[in-house]
Amino acid sequence: MKPKKLNEVQTSKSDRIITGISEFNRVMGGGIVRDSITILTAKPGAGKSTLLLQVAEDASLKGYKVLYASGEESESQIKNRADRILNRSMDNIWVVSDTSMDNVVSAINEVDPDLIIVDSIQTFTLEEYMPSRAGSPTQTMECANELTRIAKSSARPRAVLLVGQMNKNEEIAGLRALEHLVDTVLIIDGESGEELRGVTASKNRFGSTGETSFFSMTEDGMTPIENPSEYFMTQRESNMDVSGCALTVVREGTRPIIVEIESLVATTFTPYPSRISENLKREQLNTLISILEQRGGIELFNKNVVVKSTGGLQLREQSVNLAVIMSIVSSAKDKGISNDTLFIADIGLTGELKRVPSLETRLKEADRMGFKKAYVAKKSITKKLDLKNLEVIERNTLNDVITHVFEPRAKRGMPF
Repeated sequence: MKPKKLNEVQTSKSDRIITGISEFNRVMGGGIVRDSITILTAKPGAGKSTLLLQVAEDASLKGYKVLYASGEESESQIKNRADRILNRSMDNIWVVSDTSMDNVVSAINEVDPDLIIVDSIQTFTLEEYMPSRAGSPTQTMECANELTRIAKSSARPRAVLLVGQMNKNEEIAGLRALEHLVDTVLIIDGESGEELRGVTASKNRFGSTGETSFFSMTEDGMTPIENPSEYFMTQRESNMDVSGCALTVVREGTRPIIVEIESLVATTFTPYPSRISENLKREQLNTLISILEQRGGIELFNKNVVVKSTGGLQLREQSVNLAVIMSIVSSAKDKGISNDTLFIADIGLTGELKRVPSLETRLKEADRMGFKKAYVAKKSITKKLDLKNLEVIERNTLNDVITHVFEPRAKRGMPF
């Protein structure tokens, strides 16, 4: 192949296969690049095969030829799943059930597909590298190399989607070199017994790394959650305040999402109170409770504290810390916080509020959603914002926020 000058190389949006699954397009960076290779991994039962079968159906309906190669399921098993979750024509989808990559390559040459799905890469072997077994580093890498060669052919570029098995450390099984070889790595986060699925791009040469999309696993397959903020909040009447709840804004990839945090504070009758959270690290929860006791004056030494997020979203950002503490205070005082109020700040060990990244983006999303108040750290806004609904309240310390939210206006020396 002759080298080309970089400015002579042509690119356009037509180089992507744009599916009708909006959340999948988002995490891929706008669609599937035609000459790319992507690997999707997750725990067993998370929905890898289901999602890719839905992608196959959508691409086929747009006129693309799709080859679905499986080394784990028979053709009848694939058809049974397709009959359950797909409800449209499957004329452009070809299926091959085999563990021989040589036979898959022959099928590619025969069908001439635009999109190739391989489930899973660790189950295939190339005859040239026998007697290495399927799943061995040699077979896995050489099968992936063969598919990369096919995908990136300048004469006939194709998109390849691989399923990668996950090991006990929740990483792609096999050599780390497999992740370096592919263009995009997608990870599905979610337990088989839960409804929520998050799909995150841990690597993407054609989009934002860290971008996350959300799906709901139902009997009909993976359903995109196009407005996650509504999914991660409890829908209540505007004048209904429930104790133990506080709202914040997190960022999943490039997207700000409103999240509700719930807390339950209850008297314990044992020497060691429980601190429980499925969505927050135990060490982080213990630290926040210590800050609240020492800097906020709320005694919890004889209380069990349980914290969770509505919808089961993992609370990874430090920006949730103020909301977590305020939800605990709300439960401890048995006083509700207005459901048009947000808390967006980190908290230091001194009890001082700290600014968080991308605050302006979070505030704009809160304003768009119609919220009325947002508590943030003092001097954390660096530019003027054009907010229509939202009042931004800047405070220095945790005590300032607790007093402003829970103390009667008359007690604060303010007129009614």
